[in-house]
Amino acid sequence: MKINRNVIREYFLKLSLNEKLVVMMLMLSLSIISVFVFLYSKTEKAMFREFEAQTAELSKAIQVGVEEVTSSGLTDEKRLQNYLHQLNTKGVKEISVISNSDKIISSTNPKNVGKWLTTKKKELIFKAQLGESVTGEGHAYNVIIPVIAGQKHYGYIHLTINTEGFSVFMRKRLLQRVIAAAVVFFLGTLFIVYLAKRYTKPIEKVVEAARMVAAGDLNQELFTARKDEIGELTQSFNFMVGKLREQRELEERLRKAEHLAGIGQFSRSIAHEIKNPLNFISLSIDHIKEKYKPDNDREREMFDSLIFNIKKEIERVSRFAESFLEYGKPLELNLQRTDMGKLIGDVLELIEAKAHKENIHIVKEFGILPELYIDPEFIKTCLYNVILNSFQAMPDGGRLVIRTKKIDSRFCLSVEDTGLGITEDKVARIFDPFFTTKSNGLGLGLALTKRVIEEHRGKVDFKSTEGKGSIATIFLHLEKES
Repeated sequence: MKINRNVIREYFLKLSLNEKLVVMMLMLSLSIISVFVFLYSKTEKAMFREFEAQTAELSKAIQVGVEEVTSSGLTDEKRLQNYLHQLNTKGVKEISVISNSDKIISSTNPKNVGKWLTTKKKELIFKAQLGESVTGEGHAYNVIIPVIAGQKHYGYIHLTINTEGFSVFMRKRLLQRVIAAAVVFFLGTLFIVYLAKRYTKPIEKVVEAARMVAAGDLNQELFTARKDEIGELTQSFNFMVGKLREQRELEERLRKAEHLAGIGQFSRSIAHEIKNPLNFISLSIDHIKEKYKPDNDREREMFDSLIFNIKKEIERVSRFAESFLEYGKPLELNLQRTDMGKLIGDVLELIEAKAHKENIHIVKEFGILPELYIDPEFIKTCLYNVILNSFQAMPDGGRLVIRTKKIDSRFCLSVEDTGLGITEDKVARIFDPFFTTKSNGLGLGLALTKRVIEEHRGKVDFKSTEGKGSIATIFLHLEKES
């Protein structure tokens, strides 16, 4: 039985909306017809029972009358009256026995006993002799029955029958049918309202979702298991919204591509403009190295180290300008095994004097300092950009914490400052090219940092709380990427 129900349910779900409505209306009509047939059957049976009771009572009344007419001796009106009372009749109101001399010799109404017939009753007897035994006026009917036994005519039996009780019975049955019809109509109305809500609610959801889409919200998606026209409408709506999302993403990618093309052209101009000044600076550093070399061995060693680092940074910037600022082209990474402790130390050595000058206290919390397979110059640039960004966020000095640790199979390098921080809406755009919160910045530092880290198959994360500071975290794989 359960399987049959499931089969019926699946079949019903596959019907079209029009077919479903037709089936439901047929079921509703069938229900109404069934109720009326049931009520009609009950009424018909009740009417048969009522007729049977009336016929039986009428027969008994006639029998009593005949006994009174044909009995010898004086009639017993009291017995006739008591018998009519015992019958508890609904229709027979009076029984009178009339002699051949047109005199009432017995009656259930003692006042009529001994009275002569009125002209009207004589007319009724005359009509009965002509074959018209029953005459009626309104709800009252007069029945005149001649009593003949053998060849002897004993008289007449007069029955007064009132059909008002039967009319009341019919009115009650009619009232029952009207109430039943009203109940069925009310239930049918509730069923129709339920169907209307059931089938209009999904459409209202589609309309509301369409309004949201028209307002620009393409994150609308409707869910339904229906297989009719409403289900097809929902699926079509989801397909349409999906295409709109794809189109928006395509437009966004196109806009970014145009933007990156502009950045690439701008970057090439920057590379061209800074190449000659970098060469001049490099030559000037060589001249300073030869002319101002200290005589003291210890100072000369420190001087040579400083000159070497400056020259190395100039070379890095030059390579950075010529290679990395080609933003629209793939980066050419020179991957090699690199000691992260030495790389971080080189960067801190460069910014140590600046930190002292700007009253920034640097805290080192190193967990691990592994060797990674990376491009050291690019990673050094990324770290320098992140630290410089933190310095700019602390114009009145502060605390800079550099941490290293291992998370799963990745090396984690974080830079935390106690700077001004930025709002949540700006955090979402912090890695966008040319977006900056500084009045004198180009907004390329963190954008380039993100690209370099992603080229190393890593990840960079930035969190900030306005008024409390920011945390920039670089994730790099500990294992060599093939």
